[in-house]
Amino acid sequence: MTSSASGPPSGRPSPPLMPTPNIPQKSPIVKEMAPGTYWWCTCGHSKGQPFCDGSHKGTGFAPRKAEITETKTVAWCACKHTKNGAFCDGSHKSC
Repeated sequence: MTSSASGPPSGRPSPPLMPTPNIPQKSPIVKEMAPGTYWWCTCGHSKGQPFCDGSHKGTGFAPRKAEITETKTVAWCACKHTKNGAFCDGSHKSC
């Protein structure tokens, strides 16, 4: 099997392109959160941002599980480009 710089080894299908998330807002969603398990929206289409409402179905996205262990203020990512799980890392400043 050979490979080229332009694609996967011959005989294999190209992997699907990673979908681009919708950006609901370019600032974090800051909320006081109780301990629990939350499902963060990764597609950006949920009407209940920052949490998943199932709007991702058929998009190639899936919600991301976030565990909160104590009551605290959380800055949830709303630009969907964070490298910090479900939490804001400042990526909204460049997207």
